[in-house]
Amino acid sequence: MNIGHENPEVSVLVVDDSAFMRTALSRMIASDPGLRVVGTASSGNEALHRIADLNPDVITLDVEMPGLGGLETLKRIMAECPRPVIMVSAATVKDAEITFNALGAGAFDYVPKQLSAASLDILHIRDDLIAKIKAAAQSHVAAPFQIACRKPPRAVELPFRENSFSPPEIVALGTSTGGPKALQDILPSLPENLPVPILIVQHMPLGFTGPFAQRLDDLCAISVREAAHRDVIEPGVVYIAPAGVQIKVERMNSQAMISLSEKPEHQLHVPSVDIMMQSVASVFRSRAMGVIMTGMGADGSQGMMAIHREGGLTVGQDEASSAVYGMPRVCAEMGILDRVVPLAQIPDEILQATKHRRASVV
Repeated sequence: MNIGHENPEVSVLVVDDSAFMRTALSRMIASDPGLRVVGTASSGNEALHRIADLNPDVITLDVEMPGLGGLETLKRIMAECPRPVIMVSAATVKDAEITFNALGAGAFDYVPKQLSAASLDILHIRDDLIAKIKAAAQSHVAAPFQIACRKPPRAVELPFRENSFSPPEIVALGTSTGGPKALQDILPSLPENLPVPILIVQHMPLGFTGPFAQRLDDLCAISVREAAHRDVIEPGVVYIAPAGVQIKVERMNSQAMISLSEKPEHQLHVPSVDIMMQSVASVFRSRAMGVIMTGMGADGSQGMMAIHREGGLTVGQDEASSAVYGMPRVCAEMGILDRVVPLAQIPDEILQATKHRRASVV
């Protein structure tokens, strides 16, 4: 970043083959005094030349471009001049698949491309874009040499609650910015015969959760699916909350089921980690496990508190491995985490907690 003022500016290169999108994104970014658009590019090859000339802090990169496409351009950036890249993607199945491949190849995050005439839609995309650019500029991708010098992160066992936990019957996991890549990193480590289900709220725009669940299912031994209303919750299945609806757990005729609702529940996020986790705590009580991972804001703090109060096990991702240490930080500062661990250790925490549970208990 260009330091020399009280508030250092983040320099951004905008890459998109559409002149309209280059202008729209540049105006959104320039509307924040902490950000500066240093240039634009209309193709992957032009982007690579402009990166060498301009040395931007962050790049926004179109997923679909003629010639050198977004994914190929990203791979070149990461190999030749690594820095945070935010993919700009339409909510088509093809674009979503490329986006999740890009996250696996090192992209920091993504923003939806569709811009309607509705000012609220544009405002939401602008706020999301600005927040992710600022988070990317502060991320560990932005400082690879600092990472190399760090000592390896280690798990922290927190002293404020001595408890022998009952083996959980369910895992409730919440994440946001940086979460898609983090989930792709850890879920493939879980075995097909995991004796508990996992419910995940990952903040995503409409059109992305279905392809994301399919992408994870292709990568994992464990079954991954987009949650549907009245799904009976089964061990060994990961349920991804659909975008645009709230997800809860209900107990009906001794079976735990998923309930989806379009009611906003007075929450900023739909779906909300808090709403999901609070319902899990209410149904499963001390036999719930809560996991909070990378993300901006505080969604999940009330849900993790509910699981903690019921005597369930609570685990938070540590700062060193978080793309954005927001949601886990809030929970840590509230004193409601039993364990703070690196991202790579979260599957081990789940396996250790559930190893004495048989798959027939849910």
